[in-house]
This record gives sequence, C-alpha cells and structure tokens, in this order.
Amino acid sequence: MMTVTGDALATLPVGDDLSPITVIGTEPIRQSFGGETLAQAINSRRAPGVSRVVLNPDAHVGYGAPVGCVMVSPTHVYPGPVGVDIKCSMSLLQMDLPAEAIESLPVRKKLIRAICKRVPTGAGRGQRHAPKSRRVDGKLGFQIATEGASKQVLKKLGIPKSWADACEDAFHTAPDGSSDTLAARLEWMGRSCDKLDRIESKYRQLGSYGGGNHFGEAEVVRVVDSQRAIAEAFGLKDGCVAFLSHCGSRGFGHDLAVAQFRALKTVFQKQGLAFPAGDPQLVYAPVDSPEGRDYLCDMAMGANFATVNHLLINDLVLEAFREVFPGVRGELVYFISHNIARQEPIDGQVQWVHRKGATRALPAGHSQLLGTRFESTGHPILLPGNPRDGSSVMVANVGAAAAAFSVNHGAGRRLSRTKAKKQLLQHEIDRGLAEHDVVSNCSVYPRDEAPDAYKDFEEVLRSVRQAGLAEEVARLKAKFVIKDGAAADD
Repeated sequence: MMTVTGDALATLPVGDDLSPITVIGTEPIRQSFGGETLAQAINSRRAPGVSRVVLNPDAHVGYGAPVGCVMVSPTHVYPGPVGVDIKCSMSLLQMDLPAEAIESLPVRKKLIRAICKRVPTGAGRGQRHAPKSRRVDGKLGFQIATEGASKQVLKKLGIPKSWADACEDAFHTAPDGSSDTLAARLEWMGRSCDKLDRIESKYRQLGSYGGGNHFGEAEVVRVVDSQRAIAEAFGLKDGCVAFLSHCGSRGFGHDLAVAQFRALKTVFQKQGLAFPAGDPQLVYAPVDSPEGRDYLCDMAMGANFATVNHLLINDLVLEAFREVFPGVRGELVYFISHNIARQEPIDGQVQWVHRKGATRALPAGHSQLLGTRFESTGHPILLPGNPRDGSSVMVANVGAAAAAFSVNHGAGRRLSRTKAKKQLLQHEIDRGLAEHDVVSNCSVYPRDEAPDAYKDFEEVLRSVRQAGLAEEVARLKAKFVIKDGAAADD
C-alpha cells in the first residue's frame, strides 16, 4: 500500500527493513502503474546491493526493472535497468529559422525528403539506405566506439567541436578511466572473422534512427514567459524551429547488451547463484568483479556509439535544412540519455545510478555541473510527449534530490504495442494528427506509436511540477515527424 506524502510524492514499502521506493506521480498517474510494474519495482529494490529505487510517472513494465525507474547501488551494476538500447537518448537542435518558414505543407515535405536522404529509419537500416548519409568505415567506427565524441572523431565526421560541450557525457571510458582498455576489449571481440564482420556492419548504422519509438521531429519552440532568462541561457529561440531526436546505440549497443545478459546468466548458473526474485532479467555483477568491469566496458562502448550517432544525425539534419533554406544556422541545445548507469554523488556517497527510461535532472549549483555552461542554471531536460500534444524542455529544482536527481524520460506507455494495435483506430490517429497540423514520412502512421498509446502528457508534467522536481522552460509543438515508415506520402 502506497503512502502519499505530497500531491505527487508517495512511498511504496518493500519490507525487510529496507527504505521504501519513492513514487513520483499524481493520483491518476499512480493508478496507471499496475501490479506488474509495482512488483518489478519491489523486486528491484530487494535486489543485492541496491540502496534506492525511484518510480517516475512514465513507469511501465520493462526488462527486469520498470521502464521509468531509477535504481541506485554503490557496489553492483545491473544491465536490466540500462536495457538493450544502451544510452538511448534525446537531443535538441535549435535553428534560427522562424516558424513561419515551415508552415507550408510542400516545404515540410521537401524537408522530410531531404532528411530521409541522409538519415535512414527502420530496424537494421544504415548508411547504404540513405544516398546522402556520411559513411563510416571500420577504422572510424572502432575509434567512435572507444573514444566517443573526441575532437578527432568530430573532425573526421565534420561535426562542430563545440557540440561536445552540450552533451551530458561526450565520451565514456573503461572503469580504469582509459579508452585503451576499451580498445583492447573491442580488438578481442573482433578477432573472430565472423564477429568482426558483424561489428563493422553495425558501425554502418551510425547516423540512423532505427525503429520502434525512435523518431525525429521538427518543432516550434514556445518559451514560458517566466523562464525567458533560462531559455536564453539554454540557447532556445522562441518562435523558431528546432529539431528533437530520440534514438540510441542501434544494433551495436543491442549486440553488446545481449551478449552481456547471456554471459552474466551463464556465470550465475555456473556458480549456482539465485536470480533476484527468480528473474534472470535482474542479473547483476559487483562493479569490482571481472564480470562487472567487462559489462561497464561494453556499456561505455555502446554509450560512445549512441553519443556520436546523435551528433551525426543532428549535423545531417542541419545539412538537410540548409538544402532547403541556405544559410540557416543551428546549435545543439543539449544531448541527454535515459538508458545508462553513471557514477554520481547520491545520499552522501558516490553510487552507480541506473536510469532506465529515466533522465538526469541536476539543478543549478550541482557539483557535477561545476565548470560547465549550465552551472548557474541547471542543464536542459528534454522530455518527449507525443507529436499531437507536444514535448517539453524543463530545468531541475533542488527538489530533484528526492528522486535521485532524476525525472521521467517522457510520457511512458499507456498501452502495450499489442493492445495499441488492437484498440486504436487508424482513421482516428490520422485525423488527430491532421487536426494538429502534423505530417510524417509514414504512409501509415504506426498505431503502436500513436499519441493515445502513451500516458496523458499534461498529467505526467503535472506530476513532475507538483513533486517539486523540475519546471517547464519551453513547450515544443511538432510540425513533422520522421519515424520508421514508408517514404513520404506525396
């Protein structure tokens, strides 16, 4: 039974003298969680080495741990609460193009075509599926996986070096702080000819969205009047066009994660260890064990891939806009992840903060922002809602400490993909998007990605505000969407 401690703050007891789970959400949101989501959260809190669990308003059933949860441990790493799409992330590119420039439907369709010629969508699709993509060979792919957004990598790809400063993390290293350790591990992985061919095929997915819930959206920025100073510090331009992207480490990160799940399950079976709550999806390793170090190396390489994937997509999108609007300028506002484990100071000690479908929320003055351009404001938080109802840019309050300096990564699913396909009607989806003047590259917009497959975005944002975690800086209104679908319907 949850104990409500505020309008949008509650606790869920787990017994065994453990601290309760922190639950973020208004009453309607708390009612949306369901028994399986709560059971996964309780199992996660009871797992070995876990010191704290937070359930965000977008929470729903995930792999081992709920999507939308934060799982903190000083001693153990859990691949499940990172997931198979390592460092799935959001990024926002702000342009100096006024909104009126993309009001015309023919102009938007021209932009969609220009972007799709450079940035492919769909499972397994990569550079060969986009005639104007930027090619990445095996040598550069190796460097990206082991160095992330280093100056050399950005120079070779033609990406502005300044964009690295707008990343939550521009690069990730091995637990020993070295990129050489990552290189040695990746070389070891590639010694098998079959593995090398597969790895190099994944490098060729750099600069692509993939499928599922990944997308790119052209937005119109509407700054909240009371937040204009922070919006200006972020680089947001009221009434201008921005581009919001959601994707991760593609097949490269997926393969690394799946191999790690397989390897850790084998270790458990050989050593006769019990899975937490009997769930093999909650497999874990002590961070200082060989298995823990191997996992953190692989997670770092997947995260490096995801980082450069986003930066490359943003540069290609800007190139596409310049094809239609020569001379348009663009700057990266921020790049922030929601499937990652990071070392952070929590509750007076440095711990591994696992965010599964949850995103970092550091307020002004936080120690991890010292020396960055966001030290005096807090960093931008990018929260996707849906193309009909909009998305949000927020900034953390000091109250974010109650949620391990985290918030939800978006609206969160209300319906499973199967239920969405059964319950939602295509003509209603199409009419809703048309009424809000949103077009896409899809000849048929996917029903399992329809706005009504997700939770009420306004209620989700209300939960964040009422819990004192963050405030809205700007609302983003979608004008067109790039998703896994057929070519643009002309």
